[in-house]
Amino acid sequence: MTGSEPMHDGTGLSASDEGFTFTPTATTLGAESATSLRFKITDRAGTAVTSFVPDQTKLMHLYLVRSDLAEFQHVHPTMAADGIWTSDLAALTPGNYRAYVTFDAKNALGGTVSEVLSKALTVHGTATATALPATSSTITADGYTLTVSGKMTAAMPDTLTVTISENGQPVSDLQPYLGAYAHLTAIHAGDLAFAHLHPEGPTAMAMSDAGGPTLTFHALMPESGDWRVFIQFQTGGVLHTAAITLRVA
Repeated sequence: MTGSEPMHDGTGLSASDEGFTFTPTATTLGAESATSLRFKITDRAGTAVTSFVPDQTKLMHLYLVRSDLAEFQHVHPTMAADGIWTSDLAALTPGNYRAYVTFDAKNALGGTVSEVLSKALTVHGTATATALPATSSTITADGYTLTVSGKMTAAMPDTLTVTISENGQPVSDLQPYLGAYAHLTAIHAGDLAFAHLHPEGPTAMAMSDAGGPTLTFHALMPESGDWRVFIQFQTGGVLHTAAITLRVA
């Protein structure tokens, strides 16, 4: 990620923005088995958009989050020639969800815009809500310990630092994932507003299998309150996902 790339600074809670609209072919999904979500991005005329600009090595990112923030999926859909995208999803538990798509595309003036659009979805069945974990500065996942530092204030540019260790030793073998050594996505615990934290500094773009242990991210959180931050990183060809609750003033 470089400073010249477009960056979305809204909440991502609208299905339409800048003339683009996110339209899933269905708003209900089946539970307990792998499924798929199909959708298209349309322009002001209602025509499916088929021209996109790569963002973090992909033309389209789709995030699916349950309303209690207990479930999270981040996948990369594939597009057919007619502009219909298909996202393969792992099995889902019943409940209310929100699907977000993020992409870069050319607007009517020819400029590149970075979009975050979303729609509410429902997964059939009786939902069992999970309480949001308390705020913390450390989290463990797959044997790794992640320490997160940095004070964040709503609507203000801030820096968040993530340090990764394993068995008490700093990790220095992070592998590239989506062109960087880690990918951070944040969802607001109140209204499910979306924020993506962009890597910065000399390790912003992953050039070798030698990243870590400390990574810094540019954070622009649109709202105050508790946020669930999903941190994805890769080692040894395995993708790991850690989730931590952080407070934004």
